[in-house]
Amino acid sequence: MNRISRRKLMKQAVFGIGALSVSPIILSGCAPQAAAPTQISIPKPSVPVVPTPSVPIEKPLPTASGVSESPSTPIVTPTSVGVSSPTAFVKPDLVVARGSDPEQNVRAAIKAMGGMEKFIHKGAKVIIKPNICVAYAKYENAFTTNPWVVAALVKLCLEAGAASVRVFDYPFNGTAAKAYIDSGIEAEVKKAGGEMIQWVGYKYVPTQIKLGKEIKNMGIFDDILKADAIINVPIPKHHSLAGMTLAMKNLLGVIDNRDSIHPNFGQRLADLATFIKPVLNVVDAIRILKSNGPASGTAADVQKLDMVYMTTDIIAADAYGAALFGKKPEDFRNIVIGAEMKLGRMDIANLKIEEIKVGG
Repeated sequence: MNRISRRKLMKQAVFGIGALSVSPIILSGCAPQAAAPTQISIPKPSVPVVPTPSVPIEKPLPTASGVSESPSTPIVTPTSVGVSSPTAFVKPDLVVARGSDPEQNVRAAIKAMGGMEKFIHKGAKVIIKPNICVAYAKYENAFTTNPWVVAALVKLCLEAGAASVRVFDYPFNGTAAKAYIDSGIEAEVKKAGGEMIQWVGYKYVPTQIKLGKEIKNMGIFDDILKADAIINVPIPKHHSLAGMTLAMKNLLGVIDNRDSIHPNFGQRLADLATFIKPVLNVVDAIRILKSNGPASGTAADVQKLDMVYMTTDIIAADAYGAALFGKKPEDFRNIVIGAEMKLGRMDIANLKIEEIKVGG
């Protein structure tokens, strides 16, 4: 992809977000819940989800602290970012892998998709974007992406010849440094050979969203703009405003002004997806948060599915995930609008979906 040059970033720059109204952020005020979830029964959704018996991987996690700063000066950007890998034709539209080992689920799914080499070229600079939204919870709470799913992707990218694999998110509660450690993601990413990017506000670059209908400008994290390939790794969670948070909503972690997305949420999520285009959407459904989300649930709100699914189609990722919450794709405006804008497909019944059972 084209490199983006820009002037030296100012610590406190003010830039236009195009006539967007701002409402109070819905995501703050979530109380921490430290208790690990128990395994409970899973209702049958419209897209069958049949979890396999599992042995959870539990590991102790430490704590830390971090910093944040402010946005930067304007710059002209390309039409979209995240897709500059040799994405050859992939036979399945979506692959589902079920098993007790998160890494093996990821490896089995990517093999069925044609191998990581289909998506990551040699020498690529890769950004992996999990959900690391809070600094007060372990992965067992299903608030944050499973560490071993993220680490597996780091390994696969490096095995495919990536020059660097870095992992990033912008927590809405607590510092990035503490969230990275408390989630367990930092430790596993480093063991896998990857690097965590520390969140700093001055790295947000005012960016034109050329294909957006309501969002025309947005501050986007600089490393996202410079990446050769982006891998989106959400965890399915209930969300009080959007109904659920999944692949499309996970992109909010790369922008500066998330408040501006909340008015007309569905359209503005779709607008953002016109610009940020992951080469893969890898959905961590090892555990999901069925209610009281995105980060206020208790152990009773968590379901352990031991499942990972992946697709190149961000709309299909969310459409398939709707069934995990007993919903249909058309129940979510961002999915409907995204399909109408031809960002992907929501007709799950017509997609080629490959199911894989991993292990015994």
